[in-house]
Amino acid sequence: MEILKNYIKGRWIESKEKETIDVINPANQEVLARVPFGVKTASDIEDAVAAASEALNEWRHMPVMRRVQPLYKLKLLLEAHTEEIARLITLECGKSYAESVAEMQRGIENVETACATPTLMQSEFSENIASGIDEFMIRQPVGVSACISPFNFPGMIPFWFLPYAIACGNSFILKPSEKVPLTMMKVFELIDKLDLPKGLVNLVHGGKESVDALLDHREVRAISFVGSTSVARYIYQRGAANGKRVQAQGGAKNPVIIMPDADIEMTAKIIADSVYGCAGQRCLAASNIITVGDTKGFVKEALLEAAKNKVTGFGLDEGVEMGPLITPESKARIEQLIEKGLAEGASLLLDGRGASISGYEKGNFIKPTILENVAPDGELIKTEIFGPVMSLLTMESLDQAIEVVNGNNYGNMACLFTSSGLNARTFRNRAKAGNIGINIGVAAPMAQFPFSGWNDSFFGDLHGQGRHAIEFFTQTKVVIERWPKEWTRKF
Repeated sequence: MEILKNYIKGRWIESKEKETIDVINPANQEVLARVPFGVKTASDIEDAVAAASEALNEWRHMPVMRRVQPLYKLKLLLEAHTEEIARLITLECGKSYAESVAEMQRGIENVETACATPTLMQSEFSENIASGIDEFMIRQPVGVSACISPFNFPGMIPFWFLPYAIACGNSFILKPSEKVPLTMMKVFELIDKLDLPKGLVNLVHGGKESVDALLDHREVRAISFVGSTSVARYIYQRGAANGKRVQAQGGAKNPVIIMPDADIEMTAKIIADSVYGCAGQRCLAASNIITVGDTKGFVKEALLEAAKNKVTGFGLDEGVEMGPLITPESKARIEQLIEKGLAEGASLLLDGRGASISGYEKGNFIKPTILENVAPDGELIKTEIFGPVMSLLTMESLDQAIEVVNGNNYGNMACLFTSSGLNARTFRNRAKAGNIGINIGVAAPMAQFPFSGWNDSFFGDLHGQGRHAIEFFTQTKVVIERWPKEWTRKF
């Protein structure tokens, strides 16, 4: 069985850590590879930082127009290998092949947006800010940057950060999730084909030891993270305590409000795609579905039918719309949360537990599940399930529904389905979330816009993607100049 290597200073090298853990296909428990995992991976981080620091000395002085040229080639390589990478995503992450292809497209869009860095990095200039004095601001690289990426989007999320970091003149270290390292192994094979200084971009495997080594290393100046709220808070606190810039995306409990004037058929389909896409394992998955004035239960029945029609199975099989959970532990945790909801007074409208997929009986499958009459003050309504479970509530008014939305500790996404412009304007003005959807089930910002997040869904100031990424990976320098005539040599 292959033991995965690190990519440091432009070479594939073995980890100093000999202990490994298995990379497992969640659909059938097949071992796909083994990845280094243990204390000595911190030594691998030391080597990567040394390589990144050396490469930085050359790269930071490279003209920005030159720095973006490899990104054009990277975009073409990613497009040419999308199908191969998407297959790897499905094998190790479990999502459907169509979802994996869509994920890679979003990643490629970030590479394309980062190609505009020469324009995005431009700053301000004021002539005669005082008599004979000019003042201007320039942006310079932060330094060695690192990304700690999650399991659920192994192909996309590193590209929220990597292309912007190097376009802005930084060097970069990626620590992929130990659960899904194969996707980035393939991507780094493509990166190896680029005309980049050796050591500018590095990949190191491992777990907490690798993470802590990045957080504590004095030469690592910026940390990007996406994951659960508890880990995001830890990353932010430890990184900030060590004087680093940190952007840490946390968890979510995304509410969706359905007004009586919404198109029921369209709304039900979109929401089912949002709740059950990627088996609910995404930070923009709809979770708490709030119907307003659905006294006859029409919306509830439409949601039930849409959920029942979802095809669950192995993501590479034709027609499959929803795959397995990432691990048996995740499956067990979600089943326990369903029981918790029932104990709090909810009832099962649709029970996806006990799912058995022919040919994949060992897979971590839970089919679409719907809990109705969920207690508004219960634990389940506040807990991120991160699985294919819809919590259904009924409210009497939009105001009441918005109160529930804003009572959430998270603030990643909130959505409204309506045909009323007034309702839409009221909601987007008052809802306390960083990403707002109007008749949209997954309010995922395009690469030109920051992937926002509020409250316990984000720790930091500048988000991933777009101009926020440019600002995060640069530091500003203000220059004030005066050139008196009497100091000018006369010829």
